[in-house]
Amino acid sequence: MKNRLPPPWVVRRLFGFRNALGGAHTGMVPPELVLLERSYGLIHSKALMLAAELGIADQLEQGPQTAEQLARVVAANPDALDRMLAFLVSAGLLGRARDGRYRNNAVSNRLRRNHPQSVRDWVLFAGADWVWDIWNQLGHSIRTGESGTVKAHRVPFFEYVGHLNPDAGAAFTRALAFYSRLQGPIVAAKYDFSAARRLCDIGGGSGILLAGVLKRYPNVMGLLFEVPEMLPAARENMSAQGLADRCEFVGGDFFESVPGGCDHYMMQAVIHDWDDNSCAKILGNVKSAMPAGGKLLIIESVLEPDRGRDYWTLRATDLLMLVLTGSGRERTIEQFTAVFDAAGFRLARDATLPSLAHVFELTPVG
Repeated sequence: MKNRLPPPWVVRRLFGFRNALGGAHTGMVPPELVLLERSYGLIHSKALMLAAELGIADQLEQGPQTAEQLARVVAANPDALDRMLAFLVSAGLLGRARDGRYRNNAVSNRLRRNHPQSVRDWVLFAGADWVWDIWNQLGHSIRTGESGTVKAHRVPFFEYVGHLNPDAGAAFTRALAFYSRLQGPIVAAKYDFSAARRLCDIGGGSGILLAGVLKRYPNVMGLLFEVPEMLPAARENMSAQGLADRCEFVGGDFFESVPGGCDHYMMQAVIHDWDDNSCAKILGNVKSAMPAGGKLLIIESVLEPDRGRDYWTLRATDLLMLVLTGSGRERTIEQFTAVFDAAGFRLARDATLPSLAHVFELTPVG
């Protein structure tokens, strides 16, 4: 990344300061108002999703416009659109010029399709009707510990996005790609891959993380392992970046086996999708494929034992894992270590990134 990344301790202090300010802000208003404001979170999500879907930020890239001008372009009712945009302005999610026309601010700029740090795909995923159908089953998940997806759509989450609803699958893939674009450059910049010769990215999606590593380390060869239906997107991405000749693409199921012949393996945001027994099965298959002296890198966010220190979105992600899959969860370091031990791995190194995600460097035992 072009900008210098702050060390993790600085980021932790900034988040701590922000949490303290948030607590002070909450304490300045009556408790009933706090609850009322929080209950309006659904309006934030849906309004952001619709703004992204309509391409409001893309239109405003050309300069400030009135609601009437925007409505003509995006085929909306001018009054209704004006009311939604006014809400976004009041929430700090959109800007307004002195003459009353709407304009992008730093936040809405990230909803542009062509912004390098665009969050558009994640916002579209988070606000999609099919995702909200799942969230409507949160009560079922809390009462039973089971997947809201199964309750809402009658099949497990990965079957739903992988086979039953191709549009949902495409939206989910794009949302994951956003996360990789955010995290990938940090991983490539802050973890030393110079010892790797052949790196296998297990569940590597469209290859954004692996591409970042290969570009930074020209001596490393890559292998992307994914379900077969994901491989065309990965090939296209690697070709677009001139990396196709340095990457092999293998389709399969990591519950069955993973490819051998690599000295380094990595998994980003895979373990949190599964329960402990499933994780042990996946990791066991990696261990079977690894040569002596090989390394496995697990890239995941980590819950704090002191729950007051967590950035709240990580706790929200923990609930997201619950309602989507029923089996997935975020974990503390102690919980991760227990999973690694059960699969026959030793935690050799724990590197915290500026994003506060961790890179767990594992070596096989025995």
